[in-house]
Amino acid sequence: MLNNNALSNHLWINGHACQARSGEQFECLSPRDGTLLTTVAAGGKADIDLAVSAARAAADDWSRLSPQQRRQHLLHLVDLMESHREELAQLESRDTGKPITHARRDDIPLAIRCVRFYAEAIDKCYDQIAPTASDVLATISREPLGVIGAVVPWNFPLMIACWKLAPALAVGNTVVLKPAEQSPLTAIRLAELATEAGLPDGVLNVVPGYGETAGASLGLHLDVDAISFTGSGAVGRLFQRYASDSNMKAVFLECGGKSPQIVFDDAENLEEVAAAVAQGICYNQGQVCSAGSRLLVQRSIADEFMQRVLAHVDRWQLGDPMDDATTMGAMIERQHLARVQNLIDTGHEQGAELVYRGQSFEALEGFYMPATVFDHVSRGMTIAQEEIFGPVLAVTRFDSDEEALAEANGTRYGLAAAVWTSSLSRAHRISRDLKAGTVWVNNYDGSDITVPFGGFGESGNGRDKSLHALDKLSQLKTTWIQF
Repeated sequence: MLNNNALSNHLWINGHACQARSGEQFECLSPRDGTLLTTVAAGGKADIDLAVSAARAAADDWSRLSPQQRRQHLLHLVDLMESHREELAQLESRDTGKPITHARRDDIPLAIRCVRFYAEAIDKCYDQIAPTASDVLATISREPLGVIGAVVPWNFPLMIACWKLAPALAVGNTVVLKPAEQSPLTAIRLAELATEAGLPDGVLNVVPGYGETAGASLGLHLDVDAISFTGSGAVGRLFQRYASDSNMKAVFLECGGKSPQIVFDDAENLEEVAAAVAQGICYNQGQVCSAGSRLLVQRSIADEFMQRVLAHVDRWQLGDPMDDATTMGAMIERQHLARVQNLIDTGHEQGAELVYRGQSFEALEGFYMPATVFDHVSRGMTIAQEEIFGPVLAVTRFDSDEEALAEANGTRYGLAAAVWTSSLSRAHRISRDLKAGTVWVNNYDGSDITVPFGGFGESGNGRDKSLHALDKLSQLKTTWIQF
């Protein structure tokens, strides 16, 4: 296990470690047992100013490198991430409370895959020549936006950071990354590795700190050209206001979801479907923006199917995140644990039927929440509308396709959804009418770096992943040459 005294806990600005100008620090606690991992420099406005200045100073030289040169820098970073896989996995697990097996299997490999994808892609993207008269040459070229402010959440800190910084850097932007104050450790370590890999000073800067100080300063900064944010809707709205109050910078948002899994009575292999439903709400302790937090099941199979679901949920038991056998770890912090419990209490009060509550885990004094399942949940209940961000499943029964669609689309979110059916025509029809950025058919959470991720409605307006991410992080220039 990593030595706490060796944990990187500083800002990383212009290729160097530094402390906050104010000297302030915040405690980084382990969700696993509530103990102090380290104290981290708390960046503020002065530090954001320094980081943005460093990013701006580096922007021209970085953008003028050939795509092949930027590719090579990023591939050097990939090599270092590969050689530090175990260290990064341990940092991620200890900092977030997620099972170490998931960090090793998912978070770190997917982060590496992301950086490699954009490194390999950027020298294979072509600009365009417009069809014009013979005495005109009109080119359409992609140029970087400039300085990107990336603000990432605490549930998948390294992976989502790479979703944002890898395409931004590949296009030729420079980045100021603000990790969530609950989980800053892998971001700081990544910046150290980037400098070791040869990225020029100022190209990637990391400023941990609080949202109301570092985050607000980044959003309001007149020399930041765009913000890419993943997090809550309330904070997403703040970044839109910051843009309006400053330089009208572009703001790309991914702000969570209340994703339904719709199970029709013609779905095949209900045992596999039930396992997918359980994983959709229990993985990462339910702290997933696209978690399948609503189960919509056709009434004719509901009683039988619910027994299968509860049996599979029961297999996701709490345990020590650092134990290889653990499948559900700790919640991120005590305040979030209390928020989730409050929403569970609200479900009781509003009349939902509690049908399952997992065993508690008290061997460690961390922040643990058992899986919880409510049946007979109506659309107007809080637990059917609010993103709980915990292992809490709300079950609603339906009779017809039309009723299923109305329930599925009956929230302000539109991030993801799943359809389970053996009917090809039903799958096409329901998928078409679902208001969601991603629709899975006969699977849940299938994905790859090659496809975009983002939502409709109050789930946000941005897209991470895939070549489409390059579009939002660049701007088109037309050059019209008259002969």
